[in-house]
Amino acid sequence: MRALLLSFLIGGAVGVVPPATFTGTIIDGECVRGGHAAMRMADTDAECAKACVLSHDSEFLLENATTVYRLSDQKLAERFAAQKVAVVGTLDEKTKTIKVESIAAVK
Repeated sequence: MRALLLSFLIGGAVGVVPPATFTGTIIDGECVRGGHAAMRMADTDAECAKACVLSHDSEFLLENATTVYRLSDQKLAERFAAQKVAVVGTLDEKTKTIKVESIAAVK
């Protein structure tokens, strides 16, 4: 019985992915890798990103040097538009979506 319980607990833990920290800049899907100069829907990059999300049915993303990730918490991401951040969460490799636990600005 004890061996069965132990194997169940160990087997159940396999595949559990712990949260990780991802750093990058919160951008919008319309201006991904292109910057805001072409659209310039507002005076600042943050205002432009928010306007693009609202006007173009886009979403906030996390962009780093090599990858763009979708973010599960769009309301929290909006507060950090155009800022360099650290996102703590769990990555779904198939969809490149981070299930956000927290977002904090970094310098």
